[in-house]
Amino acid sequence: MVRLIRLVRHLLTPAWWARRCLSSSDLAAIEQAVAASERRHRGELRVTIEGPLPLGALLAGVTTRARALDWFARLRVWDTEENNGVLIYLQLVDRCCEIVVDRGIARVTSEEEWTKICAKVQAHCARRCYREGLLAVIEACTEAIARHFPADGENANELPDRPLVS
Repeated sequence: MVRLIRLVRHLLTPAWWARRCLSSSDLAAIEQAVAASERRHRGELRVTIEGPLPLGALLAGVTTRARALDWFARLRVWDTEENNGVLIYLQLVDRCCEIVVDRGIARVTSEEEWTKICAKVQAHCARRCYREGLLAVIEACTEAIARHFPADGENANELPDRPLVS
């Protein structure tokens, strides 16, 4: 029954809806937060916001976590010099956040830490406060990454700071 409800919610949500959930000023604020974050550490953040899932993914029962892993690979977040890329994935229809970290960060942090950070955005999503939720998650990720990969002078920007909305 839960799977059927999820299928219907995604099918009834128009593709353009995700682009309406965040204004251009919201996206600019998120982009600026990512850029400011990356000045405090050597990690690379990538934010992806997705509306309804494609029908094939729904029929296959793709979970939010699996979808986040797919975006992590597609966007090549793993392809950073120090293996310290982080994907913040927000699934708007499911109101769920997933954080996928590359192996360099996974070695020094716990999955529990990232799960707690995800819970921050989900509370905001329940109130449809996506901008505030994403900004809170970016700040929490910044703190976690900076503990293990502090900035050390020159830090190349290896991934786009602008959030991807699809």
